[in-house]
Amino acid sequence: MAHQGQVPAGERIALLMRVEGMTCQGCVQAVTRAVQRLDPTAEVAVDLDQGRVSVTTGAQALDVAQALGRAGYEARAVTG
Repeated sequence: MAHQGQVPAGERIALLMRVEGMTCQGCVQAVTRAVQRLDPTAEVAVDLDQGRVSVTTGAQALDVAQALGRAGYEARAVTG
């Protein structure tokens, strides 16, 4: 049984998030830290120019977006 905020045990998902407010390498580091606080094993790739963050994680998209929100960024999952 999965815990709240997690995908089923042992499974990881690939997310693409649109993140507003990233302007510099400091932002890249802050976004990476925010995601890895939620899931220390998450793989995070930030595209500053496009304002997108790719994440491979065991956490759900909503939880990743909320973690980024707590770090000061507006984030939402990109679909399609």
